[in-house]
Amino acid sequence: MTDRPAPPDPSRAPQAPKTDVAIALAYARDHDEAPRVVAKGQGELAQTIERLAEAHGVPVRRDASLASLLAAVEVDSFIPVEAYVAVAQILSYIYQRDPGPGASR
Repeated sequence: MTDRPAPPDPSRAPQAPKTDVAIALAYARDHDEAPRVVAKGQGELAQTIERLAEAHGVPVRRDASLASLLAAVEVDSFIPVEAYVAVAQILSYIYQRDPGPGASR
């Protein structure tokens, strides 16, 4: 018997949480009255949406309660008023990090 600990069991390694639902929003400050849902999906489609967003440098926010609310919105529809505050906080954070072309900091 040795005092050396057993090697870690790879089957017990922490896994990144799977994305059950993903909602993609778009918002053009110049002409949209509110952000709109441009894509949504569950399971494998949700994971694909998330991978594509990350691959294209689109910020990803994981918020199960907001995703649940937005999952009920049809694609190409504006977000509901109930989601305005949460989405505004997210957009504010994104715009502070990257205000976009021609914007002054």
